[in-house]
Amino acid sequence: MKKQYGEDPLKNSDYGKIINEKHFFRIVQLINSDKVVYGGNTNKNTLQIEPTVMDHVTWGDAVMQEEIFGPILPVLTYRNLDELIMLLQSKEHPLAFYVFSSKKETIKKLTTTCQFGGGCINDTIIHLANSQMGFGGVGASGMGSYHGKIGFETFSHRKSIVDKKTWLDLPMRYQPYTSLYERMVRFFLK
Repeated sequence: MKKQYGEDPLKNSDYGKIINEKHFFRIVQLINSDKVVYGGNTNKNTLQIEPTVMDHVTWGDAVMQEEIFGPILPVLTYRNLDELIMLLQSKEHPLAFYVFSSKKETIKKLTTTCQFGGGCINDTIIHLANSQMGFGGVGASGMGSYHGKIGFETFSHRKSIVDKKTWLDLPMRYQPYTSLYERMVRFFLK
């Protein structure tokens, strides 16, 4: 972070800001200064929050109660991957899911058993840069995807319509049902 933003990111003219005061103060409330291991400084006049890493985070911390949408990286650790997966599956599905690992087995297990909108392996946010990859949430994070063709399909509604002709009405649709009608229905449904 120092290499990208310098010693003081809040004085870097290229460093971004939070979109408005409401979200600035919401994100600031998620920072537990006792758990900050890097960053944590803010500037309410410019609506900037320094890139912040928090360690020893628990599921009960404020930062884990909602989607962050800001420059905070909470670090949680685990001892047993299967227990972690069960815990993740019991939570709301996140908009983004980032796995940091060099173990292919761990990566595959996490990305196939956990539900999330989009994600990265050994990176963050870059999945948003590809306009051809769909991006969107699941459950509380929203529904559907946008970007490229997937976005067009998400915001399009295809109607399913049965156009039954009036010149033919199959009697097998109505009671009394006979064994002949049953055989005919099974034949047509094959």
